[in-house]
Formats: sequence, structure tokens, C-alpha cells
Amino acid sequence: MFVKRLKLKKLNNTRDLGGIKTSDGRKVKSGKLIRSGKLTDLPESTVDKLKQTGLTTVIDLRIETERAENPDTVIDGVEYHWLPVLCTPTVGVTEEKSMRRTMKLESYRIKQEFGSADAYMTETYRSIVFNEQPQKELKKFLRLIIENDGCVLWHCTSGKDRAGICAMLVESLLGVDEHIIYEDYLASRRFLKKKYIANRLGLVILPVSFRFKHILFGFMRTKRIYLKSIIEEMKKRYGSVAGYCKTVLEITDEDIEILKAKYTE
Repeated sequence: MFVKRLKLKKLNNTRDLGGIKTSDGRKVKSGKLIRSGKLTDLPESTVDKLKQTGLTTVIDLRIETERAENPDTVIDGVEYHWLPVLCTPTVGVTEEKSMRRTMKLESYRIKQEFGSADAYMTETYRSIVFNEQPQKELKKFLRLIIENDGCVLWHCTSGKDRAGICAMLVESLLGVDEHIIYEDYLASRRFLKKKYIANRLGLVILPVSFRFKHILFGFMRTKRIYLKSIIEEMKKRYGSVAGYCKTVLEITDEDIEILKAKYTE
């Protein structure tokens, strides 16, 4: 499967899900479903290219602080929706100035409470899909996708965690095989490589011990285990990701058929 990155200035982790194959031999339509990082201070060339996709809807998954510090570029004719799937600043997922200032202290807290970045990130992913408040936002997210008739783009800040979870839900409902869902999710490693290297170099000079740097390094990664933890728990509780969507997010068989009709060919 070829993960189609959209080469746009200031957008390093933006991709069109078009071309992804489904288990029934169909494929996702191009120019319909786009996942991305933040849309802040976009140059005119990028705005023009997004318009050319037929973009009609933008869904912002960030918390209020992130939005205030880095507001979306407003594109004429596009409808914007705010669906914060996390309620508070969260190390490794949300990105705001205050969080960057407290990363050192947070690394100590997380080491004590969770033991490792992997355990912490896994629990954070679980909170997004299994806690009541985020579930309300995920319901709205899927409803917007179902009701959309143009091109919809959803984004967080880096485009890897919150946007990745939402992509997993949509791809699962469209019938995309699990190994392809993981491939799309892990593509953020390639697309964010330069950012990862820059951040890692910055942490090298941070005056904390290696064991705490190891925690901080972990927050920057995109790891299969994070997504796998919630997929496996969905299977255990509801039989499948689709079963979770039906039971928890109130998606019907008719909704799934609408999704497939709109977004696959």
C-alpha cells in the first residue's frame, strides 16, 4: 500500500487516504479524506492546493490552548469544526508553550506513575477511546464524516496521535485491512523524521539524567504498540473496531454503507 503524502509547504504530515485498498477489493477515493497536522500560517500556495482538492470541511481535534497559540488558517468556503478529543494538556500528545516549559517536571511524574513512556502513551490512547467525554467528540467526528459530501480534513498538532486514532476508526469502518491501517499510522515516522531529529538534538543538551531523557524521547515516537493496545481492547470488548463504533459511537450498518458508498470505489 502506498501512503500518499500531500507535498505542501508547512505541512509535513499531511496525507490523502485515497488509494488505500479495502478488504473487498475496492479502494478509498482520492481527494475525499485527508489527515494532517496543524494548519497554522499556511502560505498561499498551500491554501490554493487544499482548495484544489475540493476541501469543504476541517475538523480540529486540538485542545483550546493549542488552537489559541496556533490558530488554523482560514480558507474561504471551508466549514470548521472543533472537536477536542482531549480536555487538558497531555505530554507527548498536545503541544503548547506551557507544556514545553514543564516537560522536565512531567517526565519525573510520568516515570513515577507509569514507569515508561510506552505505558503512559498507551494509557493516553485508551483514555481517548474509552473515556466518556472523548467518546462524545468521536461520535461527532464520525457523524461529520458520514454527512460530508465534499472533502474533509481532520488534524491535531503533529498529525500522528489524535489524527491517527480518528484515521484508524474511519479506515476500519471502510473495511481497510488491519496491517494497512498500521502502515498508514506508522507513516508519521517518515513524514515527521526531520522534526523528530531536531527535537531529539534539543533533548540531548537538557540537564536531566538519561533515564528521564529516555522518557522524553518516547513522547516523540509513533509506535505500533500505542494503536495496537486500543485495537486489541476494542476486539476484546466489542469483537472488532466496527463493533466498538456501533456499540459506543452509535454507528449503524446503514451509516457504514453510506461511508463506503461515499468514500470508496
